[in-house]
Amino acid sequence: MKLSSTGIWKLFWIVLLCLPGWKEMHAQDPLPEQPPHDKNSGPVYSSSEMQKLMRFVEVEDPMPASFKNTQENRIDDPTGSLNAFWESLQRLDRPVRIVHIGDSHVRGHVFPYIMRKALEADFGSEAVVDQPVTYRSSGLAQETGVSGIVYHIMGINGATCASFSTPENLHAVAGLDPDLIIVSFGTNEAHGRNYSAEEHRRQLTSFFTELKNRCPHAAFLLTTPPGAYMRSGRRGKTINTRTPRVVETEKRFAADNGLALWDLYDIAGGQERACRNWTAANMFQRDRIHFTQEGYVLQGLLLHEAFIKAYNDYVATKLD
Repeated sequence: MKLSSTGIWKLFWIVLLCLPGWKEMHAQDPLPEQPPHDKNSGPVYSSSEMQKLMRFVEVEDPMPASFKNTQENRIDDPTGSLNAFWESLQRLDRPVRIVHIGDSHVRGHVFPYIMRKALEADFGSEAVVDQPVTYRSSGLAQETGVSGIVYHIMGINGATCASFSTPENLHAVAGLDPDLIIVSFGTNEAHGRNYSAEEHRRQLTSFFTELKNRCPHAAFLLTTPPGAYMRSGRRGKTINTRTPRVVETEKRFAADNGLALWDLYDIAGGQERACRNWTAANMFQRDRIHFTQEGYVLQGLLLHEAFIKAYNDYVATKLD
């Protein structure tokens, strides 16, 4: 089901303001130990089988109907690199930690915070203290020690994967003991006038080598940048033509290294339509690099949709 911009905005407030009510609404009556057979109602599952079936999570398609040339919103993970993480999430017998790192799109907190709250609605919020996140607050979650989702946010304005890769930042990420690290860079790489795909690939290799050495048990999800404009003349702006090169470099790097990839750029319209779609929906800020609150809300909802689809696909394989 496609959601309009108004529908996305309403869902944003539902997530932020009505989360406690959601938990009560989705509560289920206890399942019977031995369900009675009813020959008129189809197959009857045992209690354990029904518990497995109920681990699927419902998710809606938030892509605006006005967006053109979009692609299916999915995480690409042909090697199953996220399977161990999905297994931990399905069991949820301890705190399962996600650390989302990136540039100003992450530092603004709205995009990843929408993802955080949606996952808490899906899997429970008991693992963290309920503290609102704003631009002026930390994006790090305060754990309670209870089993559930823990979603940390670490973004730096103007960051590239190379500039983020300092010993202090890497130590901070590793100290959070992540099960999954979501890596969202690329916008600032694309704004380098002398962008080199070869140099970018070397930077990605160094960055992920360091992360894997410090977080050997973590899974990784690489995301592509959403697209942006750049200056043209004294006052004009034109679509940044280096973004497709950055996206292609990240896609090839993910494929060559067995990393899961969420390609927001092509999902939202790619080279032909991504920037035009965001512009037509009035979701860019005046600099046409950063997004409005509504734009970041949509990005968070899109990431959540792709994430839940991948999780449900994994659950389905366990039922075969």
